[in-house]
Amino acid sequence: MCGIAGFAGSGDGAVDDRALLQGMIRTLHHRGPDGYGFHVAPGIGLAHARLAIIDLATGDQPIHNGRGSVWTVFNGEIFNFIELRAELERAGYRFRTRSDTEVIVHLYDRHGDRFVEHLNGQFAIALWDADRRRLLLARDRVGIRPLYHATRRGRLWFGSEAKALLAALPECASLDPAGLVQTFACWGPADPQTLFRGIESLPPGHLLTLETDGRRTLRRWWDWDFAPGANAHASIDEAAEELRALLVDAIRLQLRADVPVGAYLSGGLDSSAIAALVRGYSNARLRTFSIAFAEREFDERAEQLAMVRHLDAEHATLTIDASDIGLAFPDLVRHTEVPVLRTAPVPLMLLARKVREAGCKVVLSGEGADEVFAGYDLFKEAKIRRFWARQPASAFRPLLLGRLYGYLEQSPVANPAFAQAFFGQGMQHLGRPIFAHVPRWTTSQRALAFLSADLRAEAAGFDPLAFHEARMPASAADWPPLGQDQYVEAKTLLAGYLLSSQGDRVAMAGSVEGRVPFLDHRLIEFANRLPPSWKIRGLEEKHILRRALRGILPESIRLRTKQPYRAPDAQSFFAGGRPLDYVDELVGEARLRDAGYFDPAAVSRLVAKCRAGRAGGFADNQAFVGILSTMLLHDHFIRSRGSARLAAADAPIPGALHVQ
Repeated sequence: MCGIAGFAGSGDGAVDDRALLQGMIRTLHHRGPDGYGFHVAPGIGLAHARLAIIDLATGDQPIHNGRGSVWTVFNGEIFNFIELRAELERAGYRFRTRSDTEVIVHLYDRHGDRFVEHLNGQFAIALWDADRRRLLLARDRVGIRPLYHATRRGRLWFGSEAKALLAALPECASLDPAGLVQTFACWGPADPQTLFRGIESLPPGHLLTLETDGRRTLRRWWDWDFAPGANAHASIDEAAEELRALLVDAIRLQLRADVPVGAYLSGGLDSSAIAALVRGYSNARLRTFSIAFAEREFDERAEQLAMVRHLDAEHATLTIDASDIGLAFPDLVRHTEVPVLRTAPVPLMLLARKVREAGCKVVLSGEGADEVFAGYDLFKEAKIRRFWARQPASAFRPLLLGRLYGYLEQSPVANPAFAQAFFGQGMQHLGRPIFAHVPRWTTSQRALAFLSADLRAEAAGFDPLAFHEARMPASAADWPPLGQDQYVEAKTLLAGYLLSSQGDRVAMAGSVEGRVPFLDHRLIEFANRLPPSWKIRGLEEKHILRRALRGILPESIRLRTKQPYRAPDAQSFFAGGRPLDYVDELVGEARLRDAGYFDPAAVSRLVAKCRAGRAGGFADNQAFVGILSTMLLHDHFIRSRGSARLAAADAPIPGALHVQ
């Protein structure tokens, strides 16, 4: 795991290219504190910040092929590099290192742009073909690792995080209203949109190439596909057996490291499955890490400790209360580079630091299982709403909603009349592939009412339903409804929030690499071909996964209903009815007017509500956290207006590993 930065193109010759690269990579020190490397040549600059995990002795980047005609820096891991290396050696390629990185340059020599199709991993790759004077940027299939780019001053610039680009391009330190509106409506900007004008995110499963004549080509090389076809399995039990084998193999590959590997343990099905299978595969005593909450509503330590006893694991628990979240929140936003609507990423950021302090650089998690095997209440909710829509006058059918959200103290289904009114909205969209997401986006969009008049006018032209529907493949019309629901979830909440603000960014804030075996592309492709009824049977989510885990987990964990990971939201920013100092300043009228994003009067009313402890619903909490995080983003990245502050934020450049 690492950070990368660089540029391609001649530029204007007015600045020192090496100094530019140093300024960019310095901002990514948290991603790679073990050393920096550079390759500078006419028309190209590559920089790398290394978190040494595989081949500690000879795995420094940039790495080139034997002739020095292909160079690469990359962030992530290629899990099947041992198998790929053996194939390449049989084909006559010679290796100078034991790293997974070197596989990339030889695969490109052999397969050209299609080299990415051979990779099993999580990655963001920058590759320079010196013979053709051609830059290639590639991102993994589902967007586990980030990659940003911008075209300015005659060059294509790139980096693992936007802050690396801002260090070289301070003129991009301006908030893009479209990114803000998308975030408030759908939890995150949709690739390639970001929060900064002129900076784009490379979408998951895409290649971007810059040719020597200046032509740019963006090509999709992988996507989620739920096309119906013949079921290859004679029974669900046969499929469950294959699923278990695939999951075991994904974990086997993702345990590859030359440093200690740990596992997160939430107490739920997914992380427990990963931890149990790791324990079964490895002879070493398993090291597990959990978050516990002082607030009982969010706490799962009883289930966590039950799994620790089952696994005989070496376990560490980090107990978090609301005040911890409030104090760490500014640091979170500096790492996410995007507003967040929930505080849930903060405890994970603090846990990653505990993991690193315990001597682990790598941690496995159960992220992705809910998207792949339909684990969220959203999927069951959509199933009930479709069932209800077939007989809208039925008094019985909407009562099924009462079987959802039992883990919430203020559940939206506690009042049947409210549940019918809330979940009954959007029924006119039945048959559209975005049907399942109407209630969630309706709640999120209430935060748009707090925008300033100018931004509200811009937001009025944004229809999240039409926007995301237009981004779906034409073939989606033939998919089963559950497949449509899963696709939208994968492209919005998963890619735009869970894998970024709650995934890569919080782990890398602690210089820890997170790995997600459930997002092995073989598992995804296997699950996408399954009948929907094997994922949700009745209202039991992840049915086939539960079958596959028989005999591996305690029954109390295997059969436990999904309880999403959550944390205290608005209450984290008020102590004894008083806002924290930075909160009081940032949401004060003067700062709100200066930034220009929000209506100060509307925000003042919301703050008063939160201060009095009356922000109990999702909409109020999301609006407050979103407003505060936007103001923090503005304060750190935009109000400072320049690269000096960004460049000074991290440690100084250590000795360079490569200079060409």
